[in-house]
Amino acid sequence: MNDILGNLRKAVLEYDKEAVEFWARKVLDQGIDPVVAFDVLTAAIKHVGDSFGKGELFLPDLVGAADAMSVASPILEEEIVRRGATRESSGVVVIGTVYGDIHTIGKDMVATLLRANGFIVHDIGVNVTAEEFVGAIKRHQPDILAMSALMTTTAAEQRKTIETLKNEGLRNKVKIMVGGGAITQEFANGIGADGYDATAPGAAKLAMELLET
Repeated sequence: MNDILGNLRKAVLEYDKEAVEFWARKVLDQGIDPVVAFDVLTAAIKHVGDSFGKGELFLPDLVGAADAMSVASPILEEEIVRRGATRESSGVVVIGTVYGDIHTIGKDMVATLLRANGFIVHDIGVNVTAEEFVGAIKRHQPDILAMSALMTTTAAEQRKTIETLKNEGLRNKVKIMVGGGAITQEFANGIGADGYDATAPGAAKLAMELLET
């Protein structure tokens, strides 16, 4: 691994957003393959996620690494698109926080770990209506829809989105996974979701499992 890629990896592991941006732009300046650089980036975040899952690192570590990766990802992805290159993909995911809820941390961590596991992730943000989820599914044709709801008052929006997908004839075209502080396995079963996990690493693993079924 050359010095630039090594420093990019180190910056992620040190949760240093300024350094991550600096080294990501150095990748472009030096003409390094952005796909290779993205692989280095995702290997670093996967290491953090695995360590979190083993209890060796803690939530602030996962949040810090996710924040760092979120700075570099668009820089490298834009260059990948510009070059017409491709990354091997595990699948496509649309992810968002439901209408009435503006919490981002859980969603962002799941999105980061999904990317680290090879998924192409379309993060459509927070406060997303059922109709906006439907529009994103039509636009991106994902394998998985991932919805987050932190508050009990907004959890019902996950049910509404699933019902809207049924009405649009799209429910059987996408696997649905749900999560967030307000969600339980019982609730997920009750609204007809395909899967639920309480943690970001668990959600990334669940996504892989859903595509194997």
